[in-house]
Amino acid sequence: MKKLYSLITLACVTALSFNAQAQSDDGISSLFKGGPSDVNKLVNAYSVSLFKGFGNSLNGGWTNTAKTQHFLGFSLRISATASMIPTKDKTFDINSLGLANIKPTDPNQTIAPTFGGDKNMSTGITYTDPNNPLAKYSTTLPKGVTQYVPAPQIQLTVGLIKHTDLSVRFIPTVKITDDVGKVGMFGFGLKHDIIQDFAIKGKEYPFDLAIAFGYTRLNYTKSLDVQPDNGSTVSGSTDFSNQRLEGHFNGINASLIFSKKLMFFTPFVSVGYQKSNTDVTLKGNYPFVTGATLTGKPTYTSYADPISISGSYAGLSGTRADLGFQLSLAFFKVYASYGVSSTSYNSFNAGIGFGL
Repeated sequence: MKKLYSLITLACVTALSFNAQAQSDDGISSLFKGGPSDVNKLVNAYSVSLFKGFGNSLNGGWTNTAKTQHFLGFSLRISATASMIPTKDKTFDINSLGLANIKPTDPNQTIAPTFGGDKNMSTGITYTDPNNPLAKYSTTLPKGVTQYVPAPQIQLTVGLIKHTDLSVRFIPTVKITDDVGKVGMFGFGLKHDIIQDFAIKGKEYPFDLAIAFGYTRLNYTKSLDVQPDNGSTVSGSTDFSNQRLEGHFNGINASLIFSKKLMFFTPFVSVGYQKSNTDVTLKGNYPFVTGATLTGKPTYTSYADPISISGSYAGLSGTRADLGFQLSLAFFKVYASYGVSSTSYNSFNAGIGFGL
């Protein structure tokens, strides 16, 4: 399970590309050129695919059948959902962001990759010192990382009265490694088999029909180390020891589920509505390139708590449909499904479970 946790947190860390060498030009640190306003726009545009994909994945994997557990029956399922980033969110146009002091280095190359974009695509930007138009500093934006964004589901479900299930998702807040950071998750869900409300005593219906609701929240923190170039001039605080990333990811979904048990094989289909939102901030002091010498060397200004990622760039909402199955072999179960969404973020889920 530790490897599963690491996969998720590494996705976040890699997306922001912060590590001990954060000053290198192949990471998000290359975006720290200009004031926080410009940098916020660039970071939001780059990370849109990561956080929308993560939110979509966070809402997946709640159930693979409409049938509920018997009273006090339980199941433990371990699965993961991976969302596929659509083409429309794999790139962004630098000129559409309304940047004040940053322009594409090549006026004919204004398109840059997002987190889900091309790993080999490189787009240059040039920062112009507002106090001296002849002083410029050039760098390249980060490349794409992956078009698949995963999220974990570790879930315990218990049967209650009247054909109702209570599900709980939980990952205790644990520190994976210094490079990965800390992650914790909590969520809960309810499922009710409504077909049983109309069942005639002694008669079994040939299918199950249920309504379900789920909520998940994942918290993430990581220490950062973004430093100015050696020997550079920094205006403001030079205490960069308190840098950290704080992220909060929320997912809500409601669905109608139809399933039919065929011996040990149960296919299902569900339709519903989902919503997710993300709030990611950088805490501490960070050096930004806010000037340049005539020889192209950067000068820095230190800003506190400069970056915030939220709103439309970091969330999604819309309808969702899933099609999949549950394979039951005594107390052992195998799950798989594929989901399509009106947000264009489709996904697939797979996992195993144990239950009585």
